[in-house]
Amino acid sequence: MPVVTSYPGLYIEEIPSNSHTISAAPTSIAVFVGYSHPHKTPAANLNVPVRIFSFSDYEREFGGFFQSGDLTQELPLAVYQFFLNGGSDAYVVALRAQYLDSKIPATSLGFVNESYLPTVIVSTGSKTGLVFTAKEFVDRVDMVLTVSNVRSSSALGTPLDTFDLAITYGTRVETYRGLLLTASPTTVYEQISAASTLVSVTADSKGTGTDIAGGKYVFAQPVVIGLGGTFTASDFVNIFQADTPLDKVQIFNLLLTPGIIDPSVQAAALAFAERKRAFAILDPPLQSAPTTDPLQPALIPMDAWIEGVPKSQNAAVYFPYLNSLDPSTGLPIEVAPSGYVAGIYARTDTNRGVWKAPAGIETTINNTTGVVRRGDLTDSRHGVLNQKGINCLRNFPGTGPVVFGARTIVAENQAFQQSMYVSVRRMTLFIEQTLLANLRWVVFEPNAEPLWLAIQTSIRGFMRSLYDQGALKGTTASQAFQVKCDSSTTTSDDINNGIVNIVVAFAPLKPAEFVVIKIAQLAGQTQA
Repeated sequence: MPVVTSYPGLYIEEIPSNSHTISAAPTSIAVFVGYSHPHKTPAANLNVPVRIFSFSDYEREFGGFFQSGDLTQELPLAVYQFFLNGGSDAYVVALRAQYLDSKIPATSLGFVNESYLPTVIVSTGSKTGLVFTAKEFVDRVDMVLTVSNVRSSSALGTPLDTFDLAITYGTRVETYRGLLLTASPTTVYEQISAASTLVSVTADSKGTGTDIAGGKYVFAQPVVIGLGGTFTASDFVNIFQADTPLDKVQIFNLLLTPGIIDPSVQAAALAFAERKRAFAILDPPLQSAPTTDPLQPALIPMDAWIEGVPKSQNAAVYFPYLNSLDPSTGLPIEVAPSGYVAGIYARTDTNRGVWKAPAGIETTINNTTGVVRRGDLTDSRHGVLNQKGINCLRNFPGTGPVVFGARTIVAENQAFQQSMYVSVRRMTLFIEQTLLANLRWVVFEPNAEPLWLAIQTSIRGFMRSLYDQGALKGTTASQAFQVKCDSSTTTSDDINNGIVNIVVAFAPLKPAEFVVIKIAQLAGQTQA
C-alpha cells in the first residue's frame, strides 16, 4: 500500500517483487502401457493412468506377473526392471485383453469366460459334452487334461462309453479312471466335482466334438486349459487419443509400450509423445538379429526392420533382448530392453543430470545375465546399427551388460542433426516442460516492458543455474545461453493480438561418441 506521509522522517514501503523463481521439471516419470493381470486387475484400474512408486505398488494395483495365451507379461516385467535399474516414479495404464467366451472343442485351447475362469469342453457330435471349469484361476502354469483309454460300444449312448482322465496343474495331479460319458453324466459329476480340488464339471447340451466310425470318440491329448487373450492394436491406439485419461496427465517424460512392435501402435505412441513433450523408448522384435542370418532365416534383421519404424525426434530404440530369470518361477526368460533402459535413464538423471547421455560403462544393467546370444555384436556390426539410430546393449569383460548407444531413431536423417542424440533431445524437452509449467503467471499480465523484463529475469536465472551445473556448453554464460523478450521479439501486432514471444537459445552438451587415440613413437631414443 502507498505510504501516507505526515511527519518528517523515514518511511518504509514494501514493493512486491516481479521476480518468479523457476522450478525444474521432472525428467524421468515413466508411463507404461500394456496388458496387466486379467483376473487380479480391478476394473477401476483399467485404461486409466495409475501412479506408482515401487513394484510393490504395481503388485497391489495390478496383481503382479501373469501368463495369458499368446500374450506375454512384458508390462509387469518392464515395470519390475524399471525400478530395479533406478526408476522411482511411474504411471501404469493397464489394458485387459479381449477374451472369447465360447464353447470350444477339446482339440483347442480353453478361453476365459465371463468369470475369468478357464473352461474347456470334452464332447462329441452326438452326445452331451462335459464342461470342465477350473476351480481357481489358472495362473503362470497351464492346467492339462489328458483323456485316454476311450472305450465305446457299437451302440451310441450305452453305459459302456468310458474314458480315463488325468488333470495336472503344476505339482498337483488328479487321476480318474472309467468315467462315463452319457447323455446325463451324473456319475462324472459325483466322481469329479465333489472330489476334485482343481475342476468342476457341468453338462454341455451342444455337442462340439467329432463322431467317427464305430461310435468311438476322438479327444485331444492333452487338452490345455489356459488363458486365450490376444493382442489388439486398438487397445493401445485408443489410449493415445485426445482427451483420454492419459492425455490429462499434466507431465510425464518417458513413454513405453513394452514388447509391442505393431507399426500402428508405434505411430500412435510417437505422435502422442511428441504432443506431450515426452520421449518414447521402443523395443525391437523378440526374434531379431543384427542382420540377415542365412543359418537362421526366421530371425528379423534389425538393419532392415528399422526402416519400417515410424520416425520421431522424441524416440529411441534399443537392441537386443536381455536374459533374465522369471521373478515368479525362477526359470530363464528373455526380456524386452525398454524397462531396463527407462530405469537407467532415471538413474543417470539422478546421478549426473538429463544432459548426460544415458549410455557408457557406468550404465551397468541390473538383473540380467547379459544380452541374448543372437544379439551379440562385433564392433563393425555395431557401427552399422549405430549409424541407423539403433542403440545397442553390449557385454564387455569386467563390466557386464551396459547401454552402448545414445542416438534417436532420426539420427541417420541429416535434417534432424540437432536431435541426433538422446541426451540433447531430452534436454530440450526438459527445458520446454520446465518453462511451460513455470510461466503460467505471465497469462493476463500487461504485455509491456515490465513484463518482458520479469520474464527475462526469471528465465535467465533458471538457465544460469543449468550452466553452473555444467549442463550447457560454453566458457561463459553468454556463450551457453541467450534469452530475449523485448520489442524485437514482440511486435505491436503481437501485443494487439495478446501475444508475447520469448526466445530461448542454448548450447547443449553432446556426448563424446567417438574417441580417437593417436599414438606416436619417438625415434632414435637410447634403449635401456
